[in-house]
Amino acid sequence: MKFSENWLRTFVNPPLSTNKLAHALTMAGLEVEGIEPVAPPFSKVVVAEVTSVRKHPDADHLNICEVDIGLAGVGEPLQIVCGAANVRGGVKVPCALEGAKLPGMAIKQTRIRGVESAGMLCSARELGLGEATAGLLLLPSDAPPGADFRDYYELEDKLLTLKLTPNRGDCLGLTGVAREVAAITSQNLKLPGTKPVESQIKETLAIHMHAPEACPLYCGRVVRDISADVSTPQWMVRRLERSGVRTINAVVDVTNYVMLETGQPLHAFDLAKISGVLAGSIHVRYANAGETLQLLNGDNLMLQPDMLIIADEARPLALAGIMGGIESGVKPGVVDLFLESAFFNPEVIAGKSFSLGFSSDSAHRFERGVDFGATRSALERASALIMDICGGKPGPVVEIRNKLPQRDPIGLRLDRAQRVLGMNLGEARAAELLRRLQFSFSIDGGFFAVTPPTYRFDLVIEEDLIEELARIHGYNHIPAALPRARMGMLPEPETRKAPSRLRQILAGRDYQEVINYSFVDLSWETELVRNPRPVALKNPLSNQLAVMRSSLLGGLIANLQFNLNRKQTRVRLFEIGCCFERTGETYTQQEKIAGLCYGDAMAEQWGAHAHAVDFYDAKADIEALFWPSPVQAATVVHPALHPGKSAEIQVGSKIAGYLGELHPRWQQKFDLPQSVVLFELNIDVLTTRALSKAAEFSKFPPIRRDIAVVVAESVNAQSMLDCMYAEKLPIISEISLFDVYRGKGVEDGKKSLAFRMLLQDTEKTLTDSDADRVTIKLIEVLQNRFDARLRN
Repeated sequence: MKFSENWLRTFVNPPLSTNKLAHALTMAGLEVEGIEPVAPPFSKVVVAEVTSVRKHPDADHLNICEVDIGLAGVGEPLQIVCGAANVRGGVKVPCALEGAKLPGMAIKQTRIRGVESAGMLCSARELGLGEATAGLLLLPSDAPPGADFRDYYELEDKLLTLKLTPNRGDCLGLTGVAREVAAITSQNLKLPGTKPVESQIKETLAIHMHAPEACPLYCGRVVRDISADVSTPQWMVRRLERSGVRTINAVVDVTNYVMLETGQPLHAFDLAKISGVLAGSIHVRYANAGETLQLLNGDNLMLQPDMLIIADEARPLALAGIMGGIESGVKPGVVDLFLESAFFNPEVIAGKSFSLGFSSDSAHRFERGVDFGATRSALERASALIMDICGGKPGPVVEIRNKLPQRDPIGLRLDRAQRVLGMNLGEARAAELLRRLQFSFSIDGGFFAVTPPTYRFDLVIEEDLIEELARIHGYNHIPAALPRARMGMLPEPETRKAPSRLRQILAGRDYQEVINYSFVDLSWETELVRNPRPVALKNPLSNQLAVMRSSLLGGLIANLQFNLNRKQTRVRLFEIGCCFERTGETYTQQEKIAGLCYGDAMAEQWGAHAHAVDFYDAKADIEALFWPSPVQAATVVHPALHPGKSAEIQVGSKIAGYLGELHPRWQQKFDLPQSVVLFELNIDVLTTRALSKAAEFSKFPPIRRDIAVVVAESVNAQSMLDCMYAEKLPIISEISLFDVYRGKGVEDGKKSLAFRMLLQDTEKTLTDSDADRVTIKLIEVLQNRFDARLRN
């Protein structure tokens, strides 16, 4: 939003310099992005009248002008040589006198082709007011000769550019900015009057509203017998140009001027181009299939069913709230108008500029919301200006009103404002600030019921009003206070293991943490982990990130490929993240931890022989995560894991997750030269741990006994351990498997398992006979349950 400071000061004129005014606006949330002068500095340029013109005797393209500069003490007109094509007797132009300093040049008396020239008649370019133009800058006939041109043309003006946030559509009109300045500086606001224009004719056009929810308010009037070819007043031209709007013709300039002034876009139609004028009808409706419209910017638009249009009986006339059609636009020679002012629902206009590939000043305002309380007054303001400039006979205003947005009161509690702002404004100060903002409100014991005005669509909840109080009171006036917080130790349940502790354990075991997207390739879900109905995204970032993951394994394999492509030979990675699944229409989210091992079990060194990481290396890492809870592994089939080298991890009666080597099929598909060991565990099981129980410490030495038995290959070692522990022999403190042997001396289909037993009593020293009895008992159990025999 760019505007002239002088124009703003006609509405509100605070005793602040330009820079201080810009600072005040910025501190109130309306950031002033730039301040620039209207014109570069120059001096000794006055308004002058060319009284006569004659040809230069020695140059066809030069003229000798007699110029009245209207200054006291200068009796005779000045003689100035000028080459401009539009110089003629009787015109008034800016004249640079001898000694004047213009941008890039100094003026002095000189001779041009033998003729004395005592100054220079100026174009807009020579004064730094615009680009190269065809000739002199012509001034209105009532311009007073001798007046300082900078004063006459208001060149001490400044241009301010606001960088507005999308919620402040009310400041896309100068009256909105003026209201803010008046509230910030506590100055009086003087807005231009908008008295209704009296009708001089009875003619109207019937308005047919086919989409009342899209256009709740529509106002229009017929204006006959205007003179559209008259010049736009210079004061209006200057304000338009300084706001970045080019002038077109008097009628269009008026509608643009009122839009800049009030923030309400308007549109003027050539009444002669509206079909069915005798029947008198305008239709506000959505476009029909196959309809087209050529816009004012020249685009031929194929209208879509979601586009709101203004149409007559035969065809579309304008794209509602965005741009008019070129056929019904106001061109030179127009004598009759239909003038429109409407409120379009922001939801109908929003997004259209993006889909169309262009925007407009009108769409920029309507999609943010305009003041529907000023729709009719803006029409009256434009009508009055057209009457003053172009003449004409206005008809009565036809207004179609439907359900407009509700402006329900918003509750504001002073104690709540005090907690949010950290200061007590007090009831009187809060009421003063709300009055400065021109809000209607009632007070009841520290509770304000504030009704937002029709131009403030951004005020919806209590916090919005608290922000308004802070803005107008001044953020810099809110005292800075150090936060006060009571320091205390947070409880840390002993039965809970934090995820941060899991990270420490894995980092200590040489793993690196990774963080991947929760969005994954569909094939990872349907093939890698056999998830037939993954959670699909409605608006995926790409085809490779189309669904939500139910497993972390795919991301880790992708990380491995990334590292292998960069010549890494040993990779140990883990990730903690959420996974997503659905059952029917029920969606669940579960946090998991997964790890990947590839390459050598240990980094290359002299102290240990190199060997590839295997199932049992990763199992040791899992046991470290669960310690002191014991971990059990049971054979399982998993779609991503090797069918003979995968296991289900169990802790007590809970299934914690899976461990195993990557299936050869996936190893080949991902082009991995070596096998990969993976595990994936549920965080809920990992972070829950049982409390340790104290037991009496034995003072007596332990006895070790070893048992080596031969069993069938199908017998599970864990089941044998479980069976021996199930006997609950009191003096056994530990039983563990320490050797598995297959080969010479052991039959085919058999294997040898060696168990170590530690025996210890808390009351006495055990004897060999005590140990032998327990050993014999366990051997009998193994023989009876597993057909085991002692190995020779």
